[in-house]
Amino acid sequence: MNWILVFIGGGIGSVMRFGVGKCFSFKGLSFPWATFVSNTIACIIFAIVLVVMARLPKNDWMQPFLLVGVCGGFSTFSTFSYENFQLFQNGNYTLLFANVSVSLIVGFGSFYILKSI
Repeated sequence: MNWILVFIGGGIGSVMRFGVGKCFSFKGLSFPWATFVSNTIACIIFAIVLVVMARLPKNDWMQPFLLVGVCGGFSTFSTFSYENFQLFQNGNYTLLFANVSVSLIVGFGSFYILKSI
């Protein structure tokens, strides 16, 4: 059953990621906003689900469906790495540093803040 939950959640997350990519597809953007937004929302969803899972009776479907499936399909470390490599290759060191720093701070901060609630 978990395989099916991961499969369905991953499909939903991937479609969400595709939609965010389309929303931020205008040309001339030098900062990788679509990846930043997707990864940030995935971290927030992940943290909220962890908080909810800790407060509710055991839910066998939440982790495979929401954490592994939806968040796994929605977030994208490979694209994050590739876009940072492109910034590096193009000499955009300020944007590279900003993207890595802000992504880590916002991602970590999402967990820190939501786990503190």
